[in-house]
Formats: sequence, C-alpha cells, structure tokens
Amino acid sequence: MQPPPFSCGHVAFVGAPNAGKSTLLNRLLDHKLSIVTPKPQTTRKKITGIYHDSRSQIIILDTPGIMEPQQSLHESMLEITRRSLRESDVIVALIPFRKGDEPFDRQFASELIDEWVRPAGKPFVIALNKADLVTEESVREVQAEIMSAYKPVATLALSALTGGNIPELVELLRPLLPLDEPLWPDDILSTEPERFFVGEIIREKIFLQYGREIPYSTEVVIDEFKEQHENDPTRKELIRCSVIVERNSQKQIIVGQKGSAIKKLGQAARKEIEELLDRPVYLEIFVKIRPDWRKKKNLLKSYGY
Repeated sequence: MQPPPFSCGHVAFVGAPNAGKSTLLNRLLDHKLSIVTPKPQTTRKKITGIYHDSRSQIIILDTPGIMEPQQSLHESMLEITRRSLRESDVIVALIPFRKGDEPFDRQFASELIDEWVRPAGKPFVIALNKADLVTEESVREVQAEIMSAYKPVATLALSALTGGNIPELVELLRPLLPLDEPLWPDDILSTEPERFFVGEIIREKIFLQYGREIPYSTEVVIDEFKEQHENDPTRKELIRCSVIVERNSQKQIIVGQKGSAIKKLGQAARKEIEELLDRPVYLEIFVKIRPDWRKKKNLLKSYGY
C-alpha cells in the first residue's frame, strides 16, 4: 500500500494588526512562538514557525500587520511583509469577524486582497478568523460573499483563540504546497535563534506592563548572550539587553520609582525566558535613549529592520 503523499512549502500569514495571525501560528504549533498582546502592532518582524505532521511540513511566515505607515519603522515592517509574500508558496489572508452590523471590514478586505495578496501571484486562502464572535448564519453569508468577491482557492471560518477548524486549515493548505520532502528536521519549531525569542519575550512584557505610547516607543536589543559552561550546569546564563526609548521621560517610566517597574519587568521576563531555554538565567536590563529611533533608517537597520 502506497504511503500518502508528503507536502512541504512556505505559507505567509497576512492581515491587519490584531487579525489573529500570531495567535493562529501559536495554535497551529501548539506552542507559544509568537508574542501576543491585546494591543495592535505587537509583531514587528517576520517570525518563522514550522508545523510538522506525518503528511506535511508547513513553514509559516507570521508577518507584521498591514497598516498606514506613520514613520520609517512602519515602512520597514511593511517591507518585511512584502518580502514574506515573495518568499511564500501560498498565502493565508486573515480577515477577522467582528460584532455589530458589519460582520467584517469590507474596505480593508478589498485593500488586503487587491493591493497585497493578488499582486504576489500566489495561490491564496482566506481565513475568516474569530468565527466564535458571530452566528453560523453570518459565517455562511460572509463565506459566500468572500468567495464571490475575491475568488480565493478556498475560504474557511475558524477561531485561532478556541482552535475551531484549525485541522481543516491544514487540510486546505496541504495540496497547495509544492515540495514532496521536508526542508527541516521534525524537532525544529522555528528557524529563529534563541536570542531573537528572548528579545521578543522582553518586548511582550513591555506591551503588557506599560500603557499608552511606551510599548510603541521601545525596542529591545540583546547585547550579550553568554551560555553557561557545559561542565557547570549550575551556572546561570548571562543575558544583557538594552531597552531603547526615545525620550528621558519614557526612560523614567520604564525604570519606575526607585527601579520598581524595571524590576517587575525583569522578573516577568526572566521567568518566561527560563521556561523557553529550560535553564536558569541572569538577566540584566538597561535603558538607553535614542531620540526618534523609529524615524532613523540607520538605527532601524542596526535593530534588524
């Protein structure tokens, strides 16, 4: 008896900020790879996650949300999304349902498909996320409208939050993938290095701990990542990082009264970093002021944008 055919390829997730791309990636991998917060524009860089099963390997490119750029940082984020679309074999366009009279944002959906997805020239699937927010009747009506208006390969209503219809998404993508052998070993969840995820964890804690403009005005740079000596497993790993801000007033907020806020930030980040690395770490966080870093292309390049 012939074994079922194997499929492998790159799939880009694209959509608006807060469409649920990162939540969907984490749900597919059954692992928290991409940071998720209630605030929009949490994802700034492409995150590669690798889904494995006995019949497929899906290399997922989780991209920054598409929005109107306000500064050089946003332009760099949008270029990351464009590059991911070029690298992909298949595109999953996420369009979230919403409560109210309009079940989804029709204007943005048209811009997403006409200006971003179709020009890439790749087969695409439209995933209607947050299906748990609307009725089954609404789901059927919107699916019919989406198929008629945009002619995707398929459309699927799902919930990244609850896990509804996630296996069905894999079944839709599998026949669209071009390769018949895996590109990566099946014990690898991502191609990004550990230090990348350490920086992302710290950035997530900033998004969760601080309000207003602070999360958007900060960047995290890993200055030193010194692994523990293999002959002494009791030694802690040393991680030194810089939180970049634009103004002294922001630095004061990050640090807090007598250092209370930065201490809380360090404790929350260290706990999750140790879970990620499965070893103890010594985490040092410094705050540095780089005026208008989000507008300076040379600084953005040095931060990996």
